[in-house]
Amino acid sequence: MSSDVDMNEVNAHLEQIMEMYKEETYLHRMKTLFIGLKAPRQSREYRKAVIELQRLSAPVTAILLPFFGIGMLLVMEGGSSGPERIIETQVLEAEEVKNLDKIEEFEKPEERMEDVNVDIPINSPNVTVSTDQPSPNQPMSPQPQAFDAVMTVKSPVILKNIYGSTRNTGTRGASLARFGGDKMTEDSVLRALRWLKKNQQADGSWTKNKVAMTSLAVLTFLAHGEKPGESVEFGATVQKALEYLIGTQNKETGRIPGNYEHPIATYALCEAYGMTLNPNVKAAAEKALVPIIKGQHPTGGWTYNMNPDVEKPGKEPNGLEGKYRDDTSYMGWCAQALKAAKLAKIHAEGLEKAHKLAIKGFKKNANPNGGFGYVGPGQGGLTSVGTLCMQLLGASNDAEVKKSLELMDSWVPSFEAKGPQGASLQYYFYYATQAKFHAGGKRWENWNKEMKPVYVKAQQIEKNAIKDANGKDCDIGWWTNGDTHTDRPVMDTCLAALQMMVYYRYLPTTSKEAVQVEDEIVATSTDTEDIKVDTGNL
Repeated sequence: MSSDVDMNEVNAHLEQIMEMYKEETYLHRMKTLFIGLKAPRQSREYRKAVIELQRLSAPVTAILLPFFGIGMLLVMEGGSSGPERIIETQVLEAEEVKNLDKIEEFEKPEERMEDVNVDIPINSPNVTVSTDQPSPNQPMSPQPQAFDAVMTVKSPVILKNIYGSTRNTGTRGASLARFGGDKMTEDSVLRALRWLKKNQQADGSWTKNKVAMTSLAVLTFLAHGEKPGESVEFGATVQKALEYLIGTQNKETGRIPGNYEHPIATYALCEAYGMTLNPNVKAAAEKALVPIIKGQHPTGGWTYNMNPDVEKPGKEPNGLEGKYRDDTSYMGWCAQALKAAKLAKIHAEGLEKAHKLAIKGFKKNANPNGGFGYVGPGQGGLTSVGTLCMQLLGASNDAEVKKSLELMDSWVPSFEAKGPQGASLQYYFYYATQAKFHAGGKRWENWNKEMKPVYVKAQQIEKNAIKDANGKDCDIGWWTNGDTHTDRPVMDTCLAALQMMVYYRYLPTTSKEAVQVEDEIVATSTDTEDIKVDTGNL
């Protein structure tokens, strides 16, 4: 009998325990909640109601919080819809950064805020970037930031200049003396830079072909080491020019309107990134490289539209049935853009292949006895274009280059309207001056000896026409030549000034320093089966 009683008690206890763990319905829990909240605060019912309230609020919070976050992002996006700007970075030279590893610790950010200063200025030109996803082995590219997203502080990132320190005030003088420049050439350059500054349009461009002329002007300022945020006299000028350039770029395709305009602008953007290491400029440069890389013909060359599918053999004029139209003049700007991208260490997909294949394109238009033609073998003014580009691409010891340099030994620097090379002498001499500089030796010395006085004398000068950074009256100067195809005087001035800066614009390919700057190019420029790339002069 007692065992029956015990079992009844056990069952009763079990039922009580099961009741305790029984899941209550939602309505029952809500009822318990409202009743408990009305009970005295110290009562068991009130405390149970508070616990119930916490349990019920958790899923509601989980649902509402993401919606709140999305709403905040939309508000922030709407508030930063203005144009993108260039983020200025601090670039120190090798000698300035070599002892960084000895620094034990940085000051706390709050102690340094007054020193900081990161200027940003580029609207697209709107810098946009990047097209294809980088491969796992490629470094990721920094993405552009909106102006509102960055404070006006100096970048804490210290980056090393990769142009061999050739364009800084302290090294220009040494390079001038080493390679044959002097005060006379440097004065003419400063007059030209001040003329360009004075004639810049309000939107940051130069007339008449605004994209092409602005690109050449940017290259001219960069050649002298003038960078946004660093150059007191010309930094703002370069800033506005880059803003204009990037603003013309199609953000989806990376295209910049026009025919010659796109490769020239890409050249300027790649060199601008190499000089500034600015992530926004890199973004625009990477995207601009895509149409050039994808637009290269299987033969290695390019033509105006950069569309190999449309330009298939059999559809080209000028008696080129069954052949791709590889335009040496257009190829020249594309090749310089690729070279600038390599020097700037921009990791664009297909860049290595395009760089090597381009040699094949130039060889297609080479004359066996020396010289390069327009869309086939020739010996006219475009000889200088093919010669320089093959040097830049790493083929300076190939027979086509050596024979073409011999052919150009008879060329004489001049500002005449026309010469034996054709009706666009200064365009051809822009390439010839660089080609002879890279060749070096007597060939360069003889050319430079004649070029310097001719170019300096040909510059037109206006006295006391502009004030420098210190408020001092300074002269401005420009060139006007007789070329057939030119936007004078902007193009004439830029091409002449770039020749007057050849002494320090790039390291000559024959120098030992160039090997250090281009070690990656040397390491990767010979891994092709059908193109022999000579790297002996790099």
